[in-house]
Amino acid sequence: MPRRALAVRHVLFEDLGILEPLLVARGYEVSYADAGIDAVSVASALAPELLVVLGGPIGVGDVDRYPVLRDEIAAIAARLDAGLPTLGICLGAQLMAAALGADVAPTGRLELGFAPLTLTSEGRDSVLADLDGVPVLHWHGDQFDIPAGAVRLAETPGFPNQAFAVGASALALQFHPEVDPTLLERWLIGHAGELTEAGVDPRDLRADAREHGDALTAAGRRVFERWLDGTDALEGLEGP
Repeated sequence: MPRRALAVRHVLFEDLGILEPLLVARGYEVSYADAGIDAVSVASALAPELLVVLGGPIGVGDVDRYPVLRDEIAAIAARLDAGLPTLGICLGAQLMAAALGADVAPTGRLELGFAPLTLTSEGRDSVLADLDGVPVLHWHGDQFDIPAGAVRLAETPGFPNQAFAVGASALALQFHPEVDPTLLERWLIGHAGELTEAGVDPRDLRADAREHGDALTAAGRRVFERWLDGTDALEGLEGP
């Protein structure tokens, strides 16, 4: 039986990106649950061997307007409590923080574009090591606190909490190492209103994607491979 990887997706163009072929190569059967259409319950979150919660334009503070987020937080909390491999990216990382009891709130600022991370000392010894100093894609305005028992891994000047880990099984990333730079145009079109409101020129993002895309893709693949090696070890499996 193939292992199953379930990705919770909030907008169609923010998908698994470069992570999906890595999962397929490791024998995962990949499926998506589209938030607001497909039910995300405790049972559905506990069923697959791997859960990935992806980004989106809504936030933890929107649970009253988008109650699907409340369901997701409960489902993620159950999965984390069970110690099952869980990866959160951007909104997904914020939902993981909320599920672990940490505060998540808007900052009134927007971090949008390609800029490098600074890894903490723990981050430099973590699966994120290859991202140290590499410009990654940031696209968020909310910020999470680091949950109790988690390890802070990365920061930027405006957002001191960019990533955390809970053991080898749970990894939360505020930024987007999964993005395929060759498909960034989908993001630029889908988020055109936000870019205009923020005064960000899509031509600048295209240029930065051309400049930094190859390095980000290579480093992102190494990050995901190392993390998947760790989750395989938890299952007593070997990577490809």
